[in-house]
Amino acid sequence: MNADDERRVTITVIAREAGVSVPTVSRVLNGRSDVAPGTRERVEELLRHHGYRRRGTRAVQRAALLDLVFPDLDSPWALEIIRGVEDVGHAAGVGTVVSAIHSESSSTRQWLQNLRARASDGVIVVTSHLSQPVHAQLRRLNVPVVVVDPAGAPATGVPTIGATNWSGGLAATEHLLGLGHRRIGFVTGPTRLLCSRARLDGYRAALEHAGVPLDDRLVQPGDFYHASGFAAGAALLDLDDPPTAIFAASDQMAFGVYEAVRRRGLRVADDISIVGFDDLPEARWASPPLTTVRQPLAEMGRLAARTVLRLAQGEEIESPRVELATELVVRDSSARPD
Repeated sequence: MNADDERRVTITVIAREAGVSVPTVSRVLNGRSDVAPGTRERVEELLRHHGYRRRGTRAVQRAALLDLVFPDLDSPWALEIIRGVEDVGHAAGVGTVVSAIHSESSSTRQWLQNLRARASDGVIVVTSHLSQPVHAQLRRLNVPVVVVDPAGAPATGVPTIGATNWSGGLAATEHLLGLGHRRIGFVTGPTRLLCSRARLDGYRAALEHAGVPLDDRLVQPGDFYHASGFAAGAALLDLDDPPTAIFAASDQMAFGVYEAVRRRGLRVADDISIVGFDDLPEARWASPPLTTVRQPLAEMGRLAARTVLRLAQGEEIESPRVELATELVVRDSSARPD
């Protein structure tokens, strides 16, 4: 066995070949008694065959390769998550394969084939767009999975890493209400996503708590991208009684609203306040700098990577559902209405 082969041999590979779970291999390695004799013998034989050594010897006892899967790679927030995963992977000597899977199609099948071929030790899925059958295939391969920003209820036993989207939506809307705004537009994200619905619910809760009636015309659909923010902003500004402030459920959509405002000869903050969500690096460079809700995207990536590496080592996860705190960052795009 050469050095490259040795690095690739992890307990995930052993578990896959033995037809058992990663925790079972871990129990054998730790000398636990709660393993059937036949299973123990099969696992130990594979450990010997692969030249696997316990901690403190030359054999690497950590995951060697992670798969990071997005629905697309067009957004700067994807780069923030990649950066977080890479931070942990680099420190652990673990490689990262980044893929975009757009739907349950040939791209999904090809990705699964490639995953098997490269013996990936763990998968991080962003927005949980993989179907239950795909999750079942990953379980059969004994590949641990962690979901970042789940679209809905995750597969059974799959840990998730998210952010406090409801609280973020509430904080952004309360900020605008505190400035004196009462007609506040909202540009949603895709309604199929749990994070989008939570941000909308936070917006509604803030209005209700302030005693401000909800005007459905002030809620416009978006998809998190610039073009939809521009279209939604234009629709809101075309109302007979347009809003004095607009909260967009992503920074990219907020930048689209900026464009819609300027095309009408209006000024951001002076004529209409705008708040975003994400706190991408571009938010502080915008003119004026964007008030937004900071979502800890890089830290979500780091925590997902640490979690899947622990699962690959057979460790148990104490908190399968983790939400990291969001934070309102007030800059110059929000002001009191005239």
